[in-house]
Amino acid sequence: MVPAPSGPAATPVDIAAVARDPLWFPDRYDPGQNAIHFRRLTRGDHRAATFLTDDYLPANTPRLVISRDEAIAAAPLTGPIHYIFHSAFCCSTLLARAFDAPGTAMGLKEPMLLNDLVGWKARGGPPADLAAVLDDALTLYARPFGAGEAVVVKPSNVVNGFASAMLTVRPAARALLLHAPLRVFLGSIARKGMWGRVWVRTLLIKQLHDGLAWPGMTSEDFIGQTDLQAAAIGWLAQQALFTRLASRFPQRVRTLDSETLMADPAAAVAALAALFGIALDVAAVIAGPAFGQHSKHGTAFDAAARAAEATMAELHADEIDKVAIWAEAVAATAGLALTLPAPLV
Repeated sequence: MVPAPSGPAATPVDIAAVARDPLWFPDRYDPGQNAIHFRRLTRGDHRAATFLTDDYLPANTPRLVISRDEAIAAAPLTGPIHYIFHSAFCCSTLLARAFDAPGTAMGLKEPMLLNDLVGWKARGGPPADLAAVLDDALTLYARPFGAGEAVVVKPSNVVNGFASAMLTVRPAARALLLHAPLRVFLGSIARKGMWGRVWVRTLLIKQLHDGLAWPGMTSEDFIGQTDLQAAAIGWLAQQALFTRLASRFPQRVRTLDSETLMADPAAAVAALAALFGIALDVAAVIAGPAFGQHSKHGTAFDAAARAAEATMAELHADEIDKVAIWAEAVAATAGLALTLPAPLV
């Protein structure tokens, strides 16, 4: 037993009860204490949050800090778990929201504990310890929110370096590799202005830590690139990773791009539900808020609104076109196809 961290009069914590209850969500991991920070989140809290981070979750949710070893020792047998890995700005949050289907499935949107492991790895965390904590995190994520429900985890794209390990330690898990086509991705970055350009350089730094950055380029090469060139190199690195994953797990991994998804969302969602073995009510999902509201802002948003937003990138069309041609030449030199194998639809 451990005391609840709410003051000297706090009552002891029933660790087994916490470990059995999926509403106690494994929010963060502290490697110094080998402890998991749990946060009590209702299904409504999950639904309302764009991502499972402090910026989007209620500040006053109950919290507990429990030894990882004690939590896992008390954890129950868990249900099916599957993944949506993505390269950002490609409708991944929308798809995760589609699996918020009580009685059938629950989607987890970018849980921070996995990001904690990425940071720990960058600081030199021992590989064996990282693997053990990753395995335990997946055990806790896979606790079904309701009887018979599956869990679909959509990690942040900075977690993609763990994708192979996440598939390996859960042999029954399936995964979707979701991306935006190169020019669409570059348009998204350009449209976001300075913060989009800062984000791609931050991502490139993380890819360097994970050994995923484009081979054959020196630090000077990266510094000398424009922001959109850095974005394109990051995109190519993700494309190469996804190609390797599709080759390594041919029966369990499928790929999809955002434009194919939005052109026929019903077909894509039905195919993804079939891949995951989840009996999703596709018609209800397409008619519901997942496909009718902006996944980040909650405002009305559909395929037409998305197309209108994309026209904002036309202000940067010349730069996007030049960078895309350059990136296509880089990919061709390396023998990297710009179309991923193993399409979902």
